[in-house]
Amino acid sequence: MINENAEVILSVRNLTADVDGVQILKGLNLEIKAGEVHAIMGPNGSGKSTFSKVLAGHPDYTVTGGEIIFQGENLLDLEAEERARSGIFLAFQYPIEISGVSNLDFLRVAYNSKRKHQGLDELDAFDFDDLVRQKLDIVKMDAAFLSRSLNEGFSGGEKKRNEILQMAMLEPKLGILDETDSGLDIDALKIVSNGVNQLANTENAIVLITHYQRLLDYITPDYVHVMEGGRILTTGGKELALELEARGYDWVREEEAAEVGAR
Repeated sequence: MINENAEVILSVRNLTADVDGVQILKGLNLEIKAGEVHAIMGPNGSGKSTFSKVLAGHPDYTVTGGEIIFQGENLLDLEAEERARSGIFLAFQYPIEISGVSNLDFLRVAYNSKRKHQGLDELDAFDFDDLVRQKLDIVKMDAAFLSRSLNEGFSGGEKKRNEILQMAMLEPKLGILDETDSGLDIDALKIVSNGVNQLANTENAIVLITHYQRLLDYITPDYVHVMEGGRILTTGGKELALELEARGYDWVREEEAAEVGAR
């Protein structure tokens, strides 16, 4: 249930951004409160993934206007690593492989970095090992994956499950999932979706970036936004995703054009 009095976690106002000198985001507005799940849908090239990378602080993307306020703080003042430690998590569409760095070591360094930022003592290797093994069941991963190099030799589904494991360990205030459903078979989709549902609570918020309704069969959004041309054209409830599945995006464009023409 949507709580109108909930804490505003993210406020994006008139955001514009470039990549390689090409404007991608063209006046994007969005507000996200604690306890909410937002789905952002739209055709290829609409700016969805650019938006996720701008939030995470990817250096290839240049913000040219507008503002992003995260928990009352100007996000644009923070470097990518500072944003992560402050509670922003991005699950990548294409998780990279890092040879020679074990999954366990990667998780421990990331987890202890956040604890240090919070003024807490780091967990030693033994305590951390116990903690991470407790989280494995969320994504149905075997403990053998912890000793393997990060994502190396993992299937597409295993990589996506590993992203959700990272999210489970870091407990972000804002989790952004960039096409996490891409390339997943139905069993992996169910496992990943169940993991996300277990991690969502009244203190955090989730943003799902997706092309397909099928993910929303398992993770029910409070809001569905249609994005195109670098901005959000329309917003609705979960039924909007079903309408997009049935009708495509042309009707949204037509309604937007009619509205602009009537102004």
